[in-house]
Amino acid sequence: MSKTHLLIVEARFYADLADELAAGAIEATEAAGCTYERLDVPGALEIPAAIKFAALSGKFDGFVALGCVIRGETTHYDYVCGESARGLQDLALQHNLAVGNGILTVENDDQAWARANRSKKNKGADAANAAIAMVSIKKKYGVS
Repeated sequence: MSKTHLLIVEARFYADLADELAAGAIEATEAAGCTYERLDVPGALEIPAAIKFAALSGKFDGFVALGCVIRGETTHYDYVCGESARGLQDLALQHNLAVGNGILTVENDDQAWARANRSKKNKGADAANAAIAMVSIKKKYGVS
């Protein structure tokens, strides 16, 4: 039986936060005995499309979406948060993909770092663990 193989998709708009989220996701993935590949995208809105493109390859059992959206002065925040989450949920439901959503949606840098930091909330690890759990559920029910 082959190991679970994940794709970790990282929005690089806030590179330092993306690095910390990825480090947490990689630690959790390796601790679970899974393998992974990484893919960088510019921002959170690009994550769902990148996951769909990669899913078509058939190479991956699950996907980890990582990024951060910090509220600014315009309504752009609301669109990015809502549409990136909707895109991931649509992929999971319509295409039977196992996705862990680690896109942080926060008010400021302090909240972002509290969630990304591996010694605090470690949301990168949480997203990887969610993807791994969903892969297990798919396998349990024979979903391809």
